[in-house]
Amino acid sequence: MAQVIVVGTQWGDEGKGKIVDLYARKADVIARFQGGNNAGHTLVVEGRQTILHLIPSGILHDRKICILGNGMVIDPDVLLQEIDDLCEKNLFPPDTKLYISHNAHIIMPYHKSLDKAREARKGTAKIGTTGRGIGPAYGDKIARTGIRLCDLLDSETFGEMLRINIEEKNFYLTQFYHDKPLEYAAIFDEYSGYADRLRQYAANTSLMIDQEIKKGSDILFEGAQGCHLDIDYGTYPFVTSSNTAAGSACCGAGIGPTKIDAVVGICKAYTTRVGEGPFVTELTGAVGERIQQVGCEFGATTGRKRRCGWLDMVLVKQSVRVSGITGMALTKLDVLTGIDPIRICVAYKTDNEQFSESVPPSTKLLGQCRPVYEDMEGWSDDLSGAKTMNDLPANAKRYIERLEELAGVKMSLVSVGPGREETIVLESPFD
Repeated sequence: MAQVIVVGTQWGDEGKGKIVDLYARKADVIARFQGGNNAGHTLVVEGRQTILHLIPSGILHDRKICILGNGMVIDPDVLLQEIDDLCEKNLFPPDTKLYISHNAHIIMPYHKSLDKAREARKGTAKIGTTGRGIGPAYGDKIARTGIRLCDLLDSETFGEMLRINIEEKNFYLTQFYHDKPLEYAAIFDEYSGYADRLRQYAANTSLMIDQEIKKGSDILFEGAQGCHLDIDYGTYPFVTSSNTAAGSACCGAGIGPTKIDAVVGICKAYTTRVGEGPFVTELTGAVGERIQQVGCEFGATTGRKRRCGWLDMVLVKQSVRVSGITGMALTKLDVLTGIDPIRICVAYKTDNEQFSESVPPSTKLLGQCRPVYEDMEGWSDDLSGAKTMNDLPANAKRYIERLEELAGVKMSLVSVGPGREETIVLESPFD
């Protein structure tokens, strides 16, 4: 029996979907604990690609319990479309159950309208949000005006809350952003229809997880995005609106920290980010373009081209500390094949300071930082058939060993391709 958290160590897009899918074979319960449909997890099974935005990546396995936790914000239209799509493709196993926390907050149309209006008003100072309403939904949660799933399922409560919220949001939309108002009746009818379909999935998921732990079940907690999009520890304000670090799993799924046995940090063999914000190791020339093309670095949710750069171990070391990472999973090592030399950022420097253990909290200061690199010899061998570390070229093994030294954490898994089978498993967190 083990309770394991999986988080990204960079700015998201590290390949968590594949790793969660692999670990889900062992887990009995897979619980997503934060974020919304601003995240996308891509899975490739038998050459077939599946992109999930809200449903935990374990959904492709039979006889599992998949949970959308209270720390999430859920767009019911997107979720129901995702369920329908999985069913149409026969990818929703008959004995796998899906549950949504009663306390999960619901993304409303006014959240999306406000999200887009705010970004448009900022112009060149925009953050680069997906426009999915994530930030405004979390804002309402903190302001105690949000609508939870349990509220949506009670028609009278939902109607009262919606009427109050529509009045306030329409004021902002029309008077401050000079945008169109939203209609109460249309939203009430649309979301009442969602409530009818979602009712069957609603549950006290915190209690459910506790009961599964007492039964001796293996539980996998799936995070979205990466540690440096965390609202507290990320490159603020260019972050998401939730806590993406491992500690959020406890609040976002409703369990105590004493129940956690391991934290696996997913680290891409290079660094990418989507949207705005400082990026110390960004490559704007031919090497960055090559990584982007070979790695198919496009946002699973937005389709936006990802910015690419050398692996930034200052970012990773901070994630190891903040999330208490006990093992690392290295992804997309194969993308670096054919590049020589390969550079690793081991520190940042400005005219007056050097940072090697933590990322400067000031976005302005981070933007002034220059990378301090170590160069390592590359390799030209195809990695896709590697099943053990001994199958890897010597220089690839040296690269992995150096990353372990810098992070202070051992690798538990190395991914050498997008498919399930293209993986070197060194240690399972469930063993």
